[in-house]
Amino acid sequence: MPLTAPDYARHFTPGHTFSYEDGPVGTLSVVDAGELRLPSGSVVACDPFICLGTGDIPPFTARVAPGSYRVEAAVVTITRPEEPPARDPHLRIAAVRLVIADRTAVTWEPALHEGQDPATLDEDEFFGYGVDAGTGCFYDAAADDSFPDCEGDEGPLWDAFEATGHQPGPYLVDGEDGHNLVAFGSGWGDGAYPTWVGRDAQGEITCFVTDFFVVPPSEDLPA
Repeated sequence: MPLTAPDYARHFTPGHTFSYEDGPVGTLSVVDAGELRLPSGSVVACDPFICLGTGDIPPFTARVAPGSYRVEAAVVTITRPEEPPARDPHLRIAAVRLVIADRTAVTWEPALHEGQDPATLDEDEFFGYGVDAGTGCFYDAAADDSFPDCEGDEGPLWDAFEATGHQPGPYLVDGEDGHNLVAFGSGWGDGAYPTWVGRDAQGEITCFVTDFFVVPPSEDLPA
């Protein structure tokens, strides 16, 4: 059976704690990233340092009404109970949520690109985007060409991370023609990560969530 989505309510509950098997404790907080503009309603998620402006990443087939939507990041502070608090907290982005409607998601489905079929996936497989520069993002498909200066270690996207010593963010970055994007560190770093579409009881989209596998599965959490 393909990978299924966990209960993301706990990811976005400030103060929620959990333990890793080797001892560290994670405490979740929710950081508001600001308003993402979606003039076409077509959502793209990718590693912006690798894919932004290439035209290689299609938008998800699940579309929303054009508008501006809140983005929030579930940030984990990782500590070891036997050690004193660190001067610089160990922070990781656990998940990022693009909020379309402030209603509870009761069902989850994978965010798909055209031609992707979940029926083709084997056990625990998923469709996701690859990360090679430790970063993920959300932006509107119409904004793909709006960041011509964001190449490698140059431009406003790099500057946003550089200004904080490459803390995980999230960061709201403006491009040309009124477009913007939200970028963030990708959990533990490089890899492949799924995005899910949450829907309410009427089947309407409430959110898109990218999961970076920082919070253990529910069966691994202490009671």
